[in-house]
Amino acid sequence: MAELVIVDRDGTEHRVEGRVGVSIMETLRELDYGVAAICGGMCSCATCHVWVDDAWIARLPARQGDEQELIQELTSAKPGSRLSCQVQFTDELSGLRIAIAPDE
Repeated sequence: MAELVIVDRDGTEHRVEGRVGVSIMETLRELDYGVAAICGGMCSCATCHVWVDDAWIARLPARQGDEQELIQELTSAKPGSRLSCQVQFTDELSGLRIAIAPDE
């Protein structure tokens, strides 16, 4: 099982099965403590904003275009900020640790 480690907004850690081949957002929006993902993965709202654990940042592809622009506008942006709709979950990402960023 490919595992995704999620820290919710209350600081509680959850370990869930990651869905290989789809965006991390797809898994997160199905959880009670997940993300709103209002735009449905179209990279136009930033309601799926997460912080990637420092140990994993370099293992993900760099932010591109619209994702970079949206993140720059967030007051809660950090170096590990990503829009979860733009990160495809793979077997190689098993163990990926992310924290759900506050709503903005």
